[in-house]
Amino acid sequence: MKNLWAPWRLAFIIEEKKDACIFCEKSKENDDQKNLIFERRRSVFGILNKYPYNAGHLMIAPYRHVKNIDELTEEEWKEILELLRDSINVLKRTMSPEGFNIGFNVGRAAGAGYDHIHLHVVPRWNGDTNFMPVLSDTKVIPEHLQETYRKLREGIRALKP
Repeated sequence: MKNLWAPWRLAFIIEEKKDACIFCEKSKENDDQKNLIFERRRSVFGILNKYPYNAGHLMIAPYRHVKNIDELTEEEWKEILELLRDSINVLKRTMSPEGFNIGFNVGRAAGAGYDHIHLHVVPRWNGDTNFMPVLSDTKVIPEHLQETYRKLREGIRALKP
């Protein structure tokens, strides 16, 4: 069994959580670049993970605060899948990953940091877990979040008619 170690995410795990939902909070603000929101659709938005497992780690969430998949509307489902497709298209073109981990963590027991349903998209490369996390609890993310933000934002915009 292989492990994807992410000790740098400990900062997220142990940080004091406000009662407010980060997805609800950030989606209502107007500074998309600061908040790493690279795309807004009618009922969902795409946001980069501030504590990524890998470069390009993004999340797709509805604006509505819903806890479970079965609470999503047909429009939300459709837009999540469309933004997933578009995001993967852009990530493939700009970062050349060799694979993806895609999934929902539903509930705290499943690893959800927030009870606002969101889809994770994590680009993967062969050998992307190197010696740094093993020896020094340090993850090397080869690209700055703002550069990944720019690529996704511009790439998604280019897909629109």
